[in-house]
Amino acid sequence: MKTTNLLVTISRVLARRVDRLTFAPPVVGVYNPLDYARELAEAYLVRYGQAPKEVFLLGMNPGPFGMAQTGVPFGDVAMVRDFLGLRGQVGRPASEHPKRPVRGLACPRGEVSGARLWGWAQADFGTPQRFFARFFVANYCPLAFMEASGRNLTPDKLPPAERAPLFAACDEALRETVALLRPRHAVGVGAFASARLQVALAGTNVAIGTILHPSPASPLANRGWAGQVRRQLEAMGIALPEGRTGDEGK
Repeated sequence: MKTTNLLVTISRVLARRVDRLTFAPPVVGVYNPLDYARELAEAYLVRYGQAPKEVFLLGMNPGPFGMAQTGVPFGDVAMVRDFLGLRGQVGRPASEHPKRPVRGLACPRGEVSGARLWGWAQADFGTPQRFFARFFVANYCPLAFMEASGRNLTPDKLPPAERAPLFAACDEALRETVALLRPRHAVGVGAFASARLQVALAGTNVAIGTILHPSPASPLANRGWAGQVRRQLEAMGIALPEGRTGDEGK
C-alpha cells in the first residue's frame, strides 16, 4: 500500500480514538478537524506525504484560525489555498463554539504561526514540491480545546487523567507516522512537541531537535522567526537552500 494511503489510515484511526475521549470543564468545546475537515486533511496527506522524508516537523495541536479551519497543520487559510494549492469542503464541528466558528477556506482571519511557518517554506524552497521532497509537517494532537470564553486551551494544560489516554493515542500515531516516513531528523516546533518526540521515539535512531515556535505570543518569535529557525536547523546539520527568495516567514 502507498505511504500516503497508510498515512490516511493512521489519521482516521487516530480521529476515531480521540473522538471517544471526554473532557471536563474548563473545556467546553472540542474540535476534531480530522473529522469535519477530512477532505482537506487527507488531501494534504495524499499530495505531500510521500516517503521518505529527511526532516519531520511536529507542532502541538490545531490553532483556531489554522488547522481548526483547514485540517492542515499550521493551516493558515491563505497559505493552504495559495501556497499548498489545496481545495476541499469543510463541514462543521458537532458542537460549534459561537466565538470560534468554522468557515473553512472562507475564514476571513489568518493564523500568524501558519503564515510564518509556510511563509518560511515558500521563501526558502520556492515551491511546495521542493519543500516536501525533504520535509513533512504534522501536528501531535488533532484536537482543539476551547474554554467558555472561546480561549484556546492547549493539551499540556489538561489534567493528568485526561492527558494520559489522549497522549497514548497521539504517541502511537506519531510512532507509526515516523516509521512510515523514515526521517533522519524529527524536530519539535516548540518545547512541547519536542518533549513528545522524546517520549514517542525513545529507542529509535531518529535525531530529535527543537526549533522556536512561530506563535506571536512568543517575544522571541516576533524578532525574526524565520532567521532564527534557519540557524537552528542548520546547527542540527539540516542544510537549507541557498539563494532564498526572501524572509516571508518572519
